[in-house]
Amino acid sequence: MTTDQDNPSTPPVEAVSSAGEQHDAPFAVRDVTRPSGVTDVRDRIHGIFSTQAIQKVGTGTTVRRTIQKSFWMCVEQRDGTIEVQPLNTHCVPSGPRRIIAKDDLLQKFSPEPEFYINSVYPAMQELTTNISQGEEHRAKGEYLSAEHRFKKALAVDVDNVRANFGLGLTYLERGEVDKADNIFDRLVRLEAAFAPEHKHLFNEFGINLRKNKMYDQALSYYSKALSLSKGDEHLHYNIARAHFEKSQLAEAASHLDIALTMNPELEAARKFKDWMESKGLMTPEASSSGNSSPLAAI
Repeated sequence: MTTDQDNPSTPPVEAVSSAGEQHDAPFAVRDVTRPSGVTDVRDRIHGIFSTQAIQKVGTGTTVRRTIQKSFWMCVEQRDGTIEVQPLNTHCVPSGPRRIIAKDDLLQKFSPEPEFYINSVYPAMQELTTNISQGEEHRAKGEYLSAEHRFKKALAVDVDNVRANFGLGLTYLERGEVDKADNIFDRLVRLEAAFAPEHKHLFNEFGINLRKNKMYDQALSYYSKALSLSKGDEHLHYNIARAHFEKSQLAEAASHLDIALTMNPELEAARKFKDWMESKGLMTPEASSSGNSSPLAAI
């Protein structure tokens, strides 16, 4: 966990859970290392299936029937149920996922290993390459190249979590607040963005919102994360930081207390609270001081 508490003139920085350091897989597919189609090493179902629906087109004597074929990524869960996610027009899994019984899969879906090998696997490889290269460019400060790669990824899958975060962070790091705000609006509608495997990304995005003085967006964003990830002391800490920047000291103190109740060993929250107390910012007078900035007391 990184803090700047050694400098007594500034409050501590956001807490980022150490559990959020690993990168997530960029698709609904997990641990796909070979174009095997339908199975994995534990013989769980994991691949592309299709369904067919008959539709009527026209009216009266001109009516005719057409067959509409849809493709799905299907992944067997530990409990034996099947998670299905549709493929978009670019042949990558995208959109809402749902759970079905294995019997439903076997009765209503048909395996499509050749379609996976010829269409889905290459599209997924290209998507993950663009995202990885975008992240590399962003890490080097090559923001134009990063933007180009993330946009190529989003052209294939507009709901891709890593690509959305990457592009949003690129805009924030370039100080392009309006463009970042558009990405923020998209991310708060994606529940997948707040999944545990994305914690390092949504924490970083929220921190950058606050650093760019987008305090209301940061609070809205963290509140959405909290509603989907209850019991996270780091989120309460980061919410306290955003409230602090808005001179909402009572709210900041409340969330610090919640964070410390959940985890008394959260050093960043303890140091932040001690710092606020040392500056006289935890008193009722300070908390009801209106819109005056607490930074004036530093």
